Amino acid sequence: MKTLKKALPLFVIFSFIFNFGSFTYTKEIPRDIVIAFKVGSAEELARHFNKTIELVIVDTEDVYSNIQAQQIMDNFFTNHYPKKFELIHKGGKEESKFAIGKLVTFNGTFRVYILIKVKNNKPLIHQLRIETEDDR
Repeated sequence: MKTLKKALPLFVIFSFIFNFGSFTYTKEIPRDIVIAFKVGSAEELARHFNKTIELVIVDTEDVYSNIQAQQIMDNFFTNHYPKKFELIHKGGKEESKFAIGKLVTFNGTFRVYILIKVKNNKPLIHQLRIETEDDR
């Protein structure tokens, strides 16, 4: 009985930590976005686009409709088929999040910047930047 009384506070602390961690899950970058970059799926990626999206690919920058942006990303993935994608850094607050990733393709390595804002309880990509990475 004594050990139970001593273990109870530890149990409460661990329960709090694990439950608190589950609340931060909603602040994560949607897993489907990461998978879309790993497999080069513009269609899957576009499911997370806002109605308009600022798209920067290497030296081209403009604001596009989600349909136009999907076509541009499809062309990008056709010319730069992914070998590997990993998130390097992510952060943000309740209403907006960002992620920085490294995309290794058969034609080069790119740094990917993603800005996500929550609209109607749904995380949507508002800005996507894909820049060539300097191999310094």
